Amino acid sequence: MSDQLAPVSAQIGLAFMRSRLTKWLNFTVGLWVFAGGMVLIEPSPYEVAFLAVLVLAVAANIHLYRSAAGLLAILMGFIPFALIAAFQVRYTPTTDALLFSVVTVFLLLTSYFLANYVAEATEKRMRLVINAYTATAVLCALLGTLGYLGLIPGSDILTLYGRAKGTFKDPNVFGPFLVLPAMFALQRVLLGNRRQQVLGILVYGILFVGVFLSFSRGAWGHLAASSLIVLALSYFLEANNRIKIRIMITVLVGSVLLMVALIGLLSIPAVSDLLEVRTQVQNYDTGESGRFGRQGYAFDLALQNPLGIGPVEFRNLRITEEPHNVYVNVLLSYGWGGGALYFLLVGSTLWLGVKGLLRRSAYRPMMIPLVATFSILALESAIIDTDHWRHWFLLVGLIWGVSGAIGMEQTGEKPRPGVLI
Repeated sequence: MSDQLAPVSAQIGLAFMRSRLTKWLNFTVGLWVFAGGMVLIEPSPYEVAFLAVLVLAVAANIHLYRSAAGLLAILMGFIPFALIAAFQVRYTPTTDALLFSVVTVFLLLTSYFLANYVAEATEKRMRLVINAYTATAVLCALLGTLGYLGLIPGSDILTLYGRAKGTFKDPNVFGPFLVLPAMFALQRVLLGNRRQQVLGILVYGILFVGVFLSFSRGAWGHLAASSLIVLALSYFLEANNRIKIRIMITVLVGSVLLMVALIGLLSIPAVSDLLEVRTQVQNYDTGESGRFGRQGYAFDLALQNPLGIGPVEFRNLRITEEPHNVYVNVLLSYGWGGGALYFLLVGSTLWLGVKGLLRRSAYRPMMIPLVATFSILALESAIIDTDHWRHWFLLVGLIWGVSGAIGMEQTGEKPRPGVLI
């Protein structure tokens, strides 16, 4: 009898151990996502935390889903091109080029992990990820705002060139980082209950001010366009007639409140002066060595070098700045093969997002802020380098994960109420 019970006891012990490991995994994932808002040093806590996440994911035997197989194929296909390209450099140290390529592969791995992690227990894990992201974004926005206003010690660490940057190195990354949690907050304002609305207004307001004080024109447009998309999709896809009326009233009141907030900010002389400068055409956008001139020169080089010239090599050539266009830069850095796989990654992620919106599902409300943020980020990538933005890859993983969850719902099953995160 004892011999028969031994395998059962072993299975129970193994199940208990995996259950404990899964709890530790969830806790570590929350810390990892939260660390994404702290990028003052390299490597950042985000990278270190993800190594712990990977170890726990393997130990907990996290499931790998067929819905994420395409993402894995892109990752595996990209690796050879990234390694070959790293040895094409002439002026950049090979170790620097290799490190850049390894970071790109590392970030792709974070996308693949998230796609499987979210697909497995979608509602619970999406709530964990978005709550952790929102917490770090709100903290970062508050620090950036208080630092900009000079209300806390060490303000110079939280600003750059008179612009808020929070716990990031660059205001142009700080601003866009705040957009995704702002979109989930906005959706709660539009579709949630009274408590969710109040919390959503508070979070959106804090993040709105943070984005504005980054004085990043791309972040301003990103927040505005993504907000309009969330508003339209929530109105037409998820709202009943009663909620549609409430949305219209909310938009009117919210617009007035945002205008009041802007007027209050513009009453500060330093803010109004910098705004005037940032709304003018910048010198680095024009001319042969300006943003668009660099992009044309980089594209010509990419066409002449099928294997690429290698990562961070462009800045050592005739023009000493990056092209500030990811779609040109990936062709130039990783060659035609690596560039094509990157284009495939962007296109397939957008397709999965749109496909998820077209199907009525309990998970569709989760997809709305993700698509609203990623679609504009994909456009913004034509004027700024987003290829190592950690939250870009986080978005990719979340879209693939939620898409996988939508695909695993049984066809013909009566749709459940939408899950609001």
